[in-house]
Amino acid sequence: MSSASTLPSYETVQEQIRGRPRRWLVTGAAGFIGSHLAEHLLKLEQEVVGLDNFSTGKRANLDQVKLALSASRWRRFRFIEGDIRSPESCADACRGADVVLHHAALGSVPLSLRDPIATHHSNVTGFVNLLLAARDAGAGRFVYASSSAAYGDHAGVPSVEDATGRALSPYGLSKQVDELYAGVFARCYALPCVGLRYFNVFGPRQDPEGAYAAVIPAWIGAMLRGRQVHINGDGKSTRDFCHVDNVVQANLLAALVQEPAALDQAYNIAVGEATSLNVLFELIRSLLEPRLPRLRGLRPHYRPFREGDIAFSTADCAKAARLLGYRPRWRVDEGLARTVEWYAAQLPVSAGGAGRSRAMSKQPTRDGSRP
Repeated sequence: MSSASTLPSYETVQEQIRGRPRRWLVTGAAGFIGSHLAEHLLKLEQEVVGLDNFSTGKRANLDQVKLALSASRWRRFRFIEGDIRSPESCADACRGADVVLHHAALGSVPLSLRDPIATHHSNVTGFVNLLLAARDAGAGRFVYASSSAAYGDHAGVPSVEDATGRALSPYGLSKQVDELYAGVFARCYALPCVGLRYFNVFGPRQDPEGAYAAVIPAWIGAMLRGRQVHINGDGKSTRDFCHVDNVVQANLLAALVQEPAALDQAYNIAVGEATSLNVLFELIRSLLEPRLPRLRGLRPHYRPFREGDIAFSTADCAKAARLLGYRPRWRVDEGLARTVEWYAAQLPVSAGGAGRSRAMSKQPTRDGSRP
């Protein structure tokens, strides 16, 4: 079995990718993570097929990808507006694909509690549709987004891959089922699969709006716009926040790893650092305060804990380091600084107060539950 010291570095893997053009399918390509994957692969001179139905993805994300690329690189991108719930869309998208990076899903715990059928159709039925299409197309690797929600009620901290508990939501259950299906396809059909259990991913292009917005973009957006910031619980809950560039690294390493023991596995993808919501609030506030002095005295509004959330979440990333060579480059403070810069350039800034009006208080924000 390879050790981390004998695995190629991330820089070497990127050069290997650049040196051999492949066709990559990125599902959820108009989404937050998917658009970053597509952009990075196109910069490495790859042919990329993107699949999205725009249920949560945005055309604006693809526009940003286009702006970041030369015309010749953008021409390597083919976009299919389709739905993973459709076997025909999956078959079309997988045709000729060497690698599948599957990131299309309904990724919200609260949404899954409200509409478990929709979550099942997208996250389980859609997942099996894509597995079948990848198998039939002869894809050489199937890398998919799992989640720390797969740990369910297991109380161990940090989370270690072989210790999971009972699911706490239909979303968490869907990710457990996906991992089981990937294992079956690896064993029964020799489809090499790698699952990536993301913890709390953040970065540019993450949607700051709506009831299911993730905590970091929601709080940055609220502070920029003068709205109230809500924390569900007492703020002592911890999360392992992971910048999206670390996730891109994990996907490319998983796509090219050759060690047989590294396949048919699920890996924690995070940083391995616990950050409380109270500390996160202060980090974001302090980064924005030089632009907005009105934030100097801002305090969050605390609300009851939310159903389906857990108190403490941190990842043990030793397995990903050992078998994939994963080394997160961006810690929380560094990633937040880059992310705040992006949102400050994208979102309108309010020069007014901290947002105590009833209209502003109706804008809900997440408290950092698992992605």
